[in-house]
Amino acid sequence: MRKSTKYLLSMGELKKKDNSLVFKNERGHTYIPIESVREIYCLNEISLNSKLFHFLSNAGVIVHFFNYYQQYSGTFYPKEQLVSGKLTVMQAKLFETKRLDVAKSIVNGIAKNIHYVLYHYYKHGKTDLKPYLDWLKKEVPKLLKKEISIKQILFIEGEIWRNFYGTFHLFLPESFVMNKRVRRPPDNPINALISFGNTILYSKTLSQIYRTHLNQTISYLHEPGESRFSLSLDLCEVFKPIIVFKTIFETVNNRKLQVGKHFDKDLNYALLNEAGRKVFIEALEERLSSVILHPRLKRKVTLETAIRLDAYKLINLKYS
Repeated sequence: MRKSTKYLLSMGELKKKDNSLVFKNERGHTYIPIESVREIYCLNEISLNSKLFHFLSNAGVIVHFFNYYQQYSGTFYPKEQLVSGKLTVMQAKLFETKRLDVAKSIVNGIAKNIHYVLYHYYKHGKTDLKPYLDWLKKEVPKLLKKEISIKQILFIEGEIWRNFYGTFHLFLPESFVMNKRVRRPPDNPINALISFGNTILYSKTLSQIYRTHLNQTISYLHEPGESRFSLSLDLCEVFKPIIVFKTIFETVNNRKLQVGKHFDKDLNYALLNEAGRKVFIEALEERLSSVILHPRLKRKVTLETAIRLDAYKLINLKYS
């Protein structure tokens, strides 16, 4: 049986029932075979108990938790089976010797994927995008080839994102205009979509790294810090344009998501309601399962698998 992701959108209780899971809410009971579950997203107030966590741990199921504002709160991580002290040491050595090279590769990947996403709109008549597209394709690689510090690399990354956000008015409807990026909490519909999509992708990346031997706390673009899995922040940055933002642009421009219908009016439309979360998640999952031709392996893989393959690139780099 193919394992998949389960999203719990409404308030309720998740329990173990024989050798299955059962989710109970005001609409009734939903039975979920444990063999079909890879990870669970709790996007509302969900009651769980220690018996359930033991059951989930034995089955290797990861559970991600989100707060009221749909921001990532934390993850239940089953006991790690893929642990390698040797690789952790090599990962730390890579940080000391090749951090700038890895960080530059990440930022270059962000630029390439943003260019890919925006070129679609340029081809369809949005010629005002040309200066930014030329900068991404020609100037950013030149800047990254120079001898620069991690602070300068982060500054280039920040400029890429800032200019990217500044293009949205060219191809999104007025109701999804973004004056500036606001995160905690979002202040309008487009910021709400970006924050929600980014946190889902961050959690997806966590799950993919969990299935490797990599240490989640040793990162290269973002500063390794306490109380966060910074390697996931590194790896998901490259995939944001082609997973999160393509999903946002397609659902908004095709009117699958509408401000008055899919956002919470009582919170100034700055938060997706349950119907909106369902629409967005379905589109995001469809995007994650879409197939691409992997440039290095020369075979077809899903975008979700491509995240894990990027993690393996780090492993190969350490052992090369």
